[in-house]
Amino acid sequence: MSFLPQEIIRTKRDGGELDPAGIAAFIQGLTDGSVSEGQVAAFAMAVFFRGMSRKEAVALTLSMRDSGEVLSWPELDRPVVDKHSTGGVGDNVSLMLAPIAAACGLAVPMISGRGLGHTGGTLDKMESIPGYTAMPDNALFRKVVGSSGCAIIGQTGNLAPADKRFYGIRDVTATVESVPLITASILSKKLAAGLGALVLDVKCGNGAFMDNPDRANELARSLVEVAVGAGMPTTALVTDMNQPLASAAGNAVEVMNAADFLTGKARDSRLLEVTLALAAEMLVSGGLAATVEEAKKHALAALENGSAAERFNRMVAELGGPKDFLADPDRHLEKAPVVSACLAGEQGYVADYDTRAIGLSVVALGGGRIRPGDPVDHAVGLTQLLPVGTRVEKDTPIAMIHARNADQVAVAEKELRKAIRFADTAGEVAPVILGRHG
Repeated sequence: MSFLPQEIIRTKRDGGELDPAGIAAFIQGLTDGSVSEGQVAAFAMAVFFRGMSRKEAVALTLSMRDSGEVLSWPELDRPVVDKHSTGGVGDNVSLMLAPIAAACGLAVPMISGRGLGHTGGTLDKMESIPGYTAMPDNALFRKVVGSSGCAIIGQTGNLAPADKRFYGIRDVTATVESVPLITASILSKKLAAGLGALVLDVKCGNGAFMDNPDRANELARSLVEVAVGAGMPTTALVTDMNQPLASAAGNAVEVMNAADFLTGKARDSRLLEVTLALAAEMLVSGGLAATVEEAKKHALAALENGSAAERFNRMVAELGGPKDFLADPDRHLEKAPVVSACLAGEQGYVADYDTRAIGLSVVALGGGRIRPGDPVDHAVGLTQLLPVGTRVEKDTPIAMIHARNADQVAVAEKELRKAIRFADTAGEVAPVILGRHG
């Protein structure tokens, strides 16, 4: 019998289980355009309400992986491992994690995304570096991974192209939040990258896609179980996103924060804890350390002895950026013409953040995008954001605003004040690592 998309939709709508061949045929039709946008939307809505079994989610993920090119790395003599974050504010972990892992002996072909909504994108951050080629051809990508041990680049149209069309339709049909569909979207691209293992950072909190622990843990479990079911060893950490992770939020300002982190000039404590924890998971997954404790020591040593910084600098140079980037990042990164302190205006302690609002204040400055394809101002953003629990006086700066003009400063200041709550006493600060799966 010939393939009928409406029968797949009907089966799922009525709560039935789809067979792998039917799922594969539907995704093939999604990829080649023979399944209509309306049919894709109906399928997404049926999955949204009916869910998917693990077997179905694995089949969906593999079909989306196989919709385009699937990389392999036979030329590498080191384990190939990557990390994926579900996105947050001030989350520049990838910029330090990839070179730390590379310095410890892993190969990290990190295919990253752009920012959308309140979350920042790793690719936008890397493009703050003048000359950096974020979308290299396959030959250059492979060369840089081979020589530097890591390359942070953007997704090419050849990797999991089904996901691009599927996500675009989900985005306009209110079906983005479906756990099986999120799982297949994330993992199809990572499986297509030819990884030997994957580590996931599932963000949880008011600045995260998953805003409560139950939903974050549900997604983490789904990602780990489906990835393992698809043949890729995977672990996940659930981490706190109820405050910005770094003390900077933006593009060039987060790159500067990463440069300071790699060179040892300054390291935000929560950012350091998450970065080392994820690096340890990667090293254990790649078979380069027996325990998480041993792996953390290796990762910290790579930071302290400068080998991680050297890997980052080499990667930047090989992808077209300045050869001396880490020697003087301030000289290379674009700066906003206006930098203004936002003062607390009251006494007390930083009690909590509306972290999503912090991210949206960066978008309002021009440092993010509401729609795919929007231009991004790499220079604007926030720095010196105070951690929760910090004591402030009325004249204590709660952040430095980097903007194009005074009008932007005024808007950002207003949004910042609304996004930070003060209290008379220092409350309990939530741990940054909330759980582990896998």
